[in-house]
Amino acid sequence: MAWLVSGTRVLASAEVLEGHRARARGLIGRSGVEGAVVLERCAWIHTLGMGFALDVAYLDHDGTVIKIARMQKHRVAAPVIGSRTVIEAQAGSFTRWDLHIGDIVEVRD
Repeated sequence: MAWLVSGTRVLASAEVLEGHRARARGLIGRSGVEGAVVLERCAWIHTLGMGFALDVAYLDHDGTVIKIARMQKHRVAAPVIGSRTVIEAQAGSFTRWDLHIGDIVEVRD
């Protein structure tokens, strides 16, 4: 288990998906997500086979949020140039977390 932190704020618990199989499966087959899922070395995602909408944040190599999107289920996103990490959370989470473009997010153990 890890934590997403921005400045002095703890945003949410996070599950860092490692390995090809876990990354490829992502949130497919789940009915929701507690906290967030983190995909490192990632520039694009899809929601094919998903049962719910996502908030998606793309981070650069410094952990700065460079793009935020709301993705409905059964969609494919275009790659985001400069993205190094993707954070996925249930739609509406980023509003609750007050997460914005330009925020720096760290993944801490």
